[in-house]
Amino acid sequence: MEQLTVEHSKGIRGEITVPGDKSISHRAVILGSIADGMTEVTGLLRGEDSLNTLRAFQKMGVEIKESGDRILIRGAGLRGLKEPVEVLDMGNSGTGIRLLSGLLAGQDLFAVLAGDASLGQRPMGRVTRPLRQMGAKIFGRDDGCLAPLAIQGSELHGIDYVSPVASAQVKSALLLAGLNAEGRTSVTEPSLSRDHTERMLRWFGVTVERQGTTVSVNGKERLSGSMVHVPSDFSSAAFFIVAALIVDGSDLLIRNVGINPTRTGLLAILERMGAKISLQSRDGSDEPVADIHVQTSDLKGTDVAPEEVPAAIDEFPILCVAAAVASGTTRISGASELRFKETDRIRAMTVNLQIAGVEVEELEDGLVIHGQERLNQAECNSFGDHRVAMAMAVAGLRSGSGITILDTGCIRTSFPGFEEILKGVNRGRK
Repeated sequence: MEQLTVEHSKGIRGEITVPGDKSISHRAVILGSIADGMTEVTGLLRGEDSLNTLRAFQKMGVEIKESGDRILIRGAGLRGLKEPVEVLDMGNSGTGIRLLSGLLAGQDLFAVLAGDASLGQRPMGRVTRPLRQMGAKIFGRDDGCLAPLAIQGSELHGIDYVSPVASAQVKSALLLAGLNAEGRTSVTEPSLSRDHTERMLRWFGVTVERQGTTVSVNGKERLSGSMVHVPSDFSSAAFFIVAALIVDGSDLLIRNVGINPTRTGLLAILERMGAKISLQSRDGSDEPVADIHVQTSDLKGTDVAPEEVPAAIDEFPILCVAAAVASGTTRISGASELRFKETDRIRAMTVNLQIAGVEVEELEDGLVIHGQERLNQAECNSFGDHRVAMAMAVAGLRSGSGITILDTGCIRTSFPGFEEILKGVNRGRK
């Protein structure tokens, strides 16, 4: 089992670029594979999650090649995917399995989607139930609520779906199914989730309409191959943003980061806590991009309201670390969705921070964290969750004698090279 030990730091300094955005990488491969013509992708994340999505489309007959730092995809067209002879292994990726469930439901093929033990415990019913309303034939454990999922492609019809949760994965699965459905497919959310799918569908030439929190597509509209640049992942940058904020003597510049407003809720929360963060916008494609400058800051506790959760959902493990060393108390509520990630992140962060000496109260839908000056030496568990592992690594920078995180191989699913970048900017280790 791999492990990582991070000791107290005296400064996070320098200039870095983190890997490409995982969410956008998935979508670039998916849409490029069903487009007409060639798609060229630069900046694609070479993490296991996105590579598993890429391999899945290769198994369905899509020609995908690497040329230097570019990925070249010869699209198969809207309904041109071939039936795979192997199980499509999505590894640890909830995004991969849920989005492909929607896309494959309307293809003329049979496919089985599977993954690791963690993925086998994540809820799939939130996607399979509305897909069945569209006419999808999906089978699996617990009546299709748990993977593996077996999908027999069928004729679909559009629906107007009101989602009980703000979930980009649910919304995206239905919109992708809607591409092959008769009529119009609409998804209404309680609040706006990340909108990478809508943006990229437009980039590939699909008409996407939005009214409030309702987004709609019409079926049978073909996609045209395109040039896609994947910016650096804000969720990966978040670990270094917080690292620079909480370590004395820090001054860090993070280049070319995607700052889609449906993804950057963490920035508003941190700025309310007193963070010194500035953004310099850069020219991007369909996604806004900026360089992010971060300096050491005296953080103060804050209340995080339920309406702030969707735009910061993936950043809560590292937000918990910021709260753990902020003065005062931080209360996070309305975040029950965190219990259905790669692990129960509310429970995982409660356990790990308590091991590190932090006073934490676990709530059904969040946490109450009482900040302190420094964390204790500790041995923590990633619980197989890449974001928990990296969050606790950053916590080690403010520990007295270091924090060891067990089972850190999961970090490669989203951030290959994390440890090397951390070592490169950690200029003042004891």
